[in-house]
Amino acid sequence: MIDKAFDRVARVIEVALALAFIFAVLLIFTNVVGRYLLGLSFLGSDEVQIFIMVGMTFLGAAVVTRRNQHLRMDVLVRFLPAPIRLLLRVLEQLLLATLAGFVLTQSLLYSGQMLRIGRVSDMTGVPMWIPHATVALGFGLVLMVALWRLVRMALPQPQPALHGKAEP
Repeated sequence: MIDKAFDRVARVIEVALALAFIFAVLLIFTNVVGRYLLGLSFLGSDEVQIFIMVGMTFLGAAVVTRRNQHLRMDVLVRFLPAPIRLLLRVLEQLLLATLAGFVLTQSLLYSGQMLRIGRVSDMTGVPMWIPHATVALGFGLVLMVALWRLVRMALPQPQPALHGKAEP
């Protein structure tokens, strides 16, 4: 049930980021046409594009983490005995949870500061706590995925049925 919830959240994020990417491309195209054909430029479009890229990066990291598609150097790990591979997977998730927790904490503190001082972006007036909070949200989701993986590793795994029969 938890895995399905994570998958649904990942899919919602994926669709939202795809729509944001399409919007960014359209914004860039409109700005190029306006700048070179009409001599006009949309103020703040560069800021909006950067905010979209920040969201895509950090929220996309949560999706990649959930799907276990991040870059890893595992060429030699495949040749190690199963207990060592398991130990490395546990250590990997512990390190990921520690780092994600640290970044989450720092991002929340910084986003809170931006909110308290009322900082807005220079061109579009976007409250700066919003783009900074996407970092916290992304790493919060990464932390949740890493912790859930650790829980699943600690739980006993169901054994496959022998000869097509379930054991009592």
